[in-house]
Amino acid sequence: MTESAQIKSPSAEAADEIAPAANPGSDSALPEAELARMTDDIIAALKTVFDPEIPADIYELGLIYRIDIADDRGVNVDMTLTTPNCPAAQDLPGSVENAVASVPGVGVVKVNIVWDPPWDPSRMSEEARAVLNMW
Repeated sequence: MTESAQIKSPSAEAADEIAPAANPGSDSALPEAELARMTDDIIAALKTVFDPEIPADIYELGLIYRIDIADDRGVNVDMTLTTPNCPAAQDLPGSVENAVASVPGVGVVKVNIVWDPPWDPSRMSEEARAVLNMW
């Protein structure tokens, strides 16, 4: 069985429903410093991916539900879309895969689209709310 570390999404309330809190290094064979670096770099890479219809990145929008970094450096990403009929549904998963794969040290990347729980605006970070003027 491959152990992994999980990265929480930016909205603490939403993240608690989705994935347990990550404790870098506790369940991983990767050195804690390397896991922390990869975590930071993966999040930074995700923040470069934008929904073409919304001027905020997908991480701050709360579209990323879970990121697992396995001992072999493979990364599994569970993400959702704002709606099942999202016009960017064909492009966003590939953009996420490419962004995460560009991080040094990352192995195979797999992106899974999930619909449970459904996305809603409460999953957005304060940063995304400020960009979208949604207070």
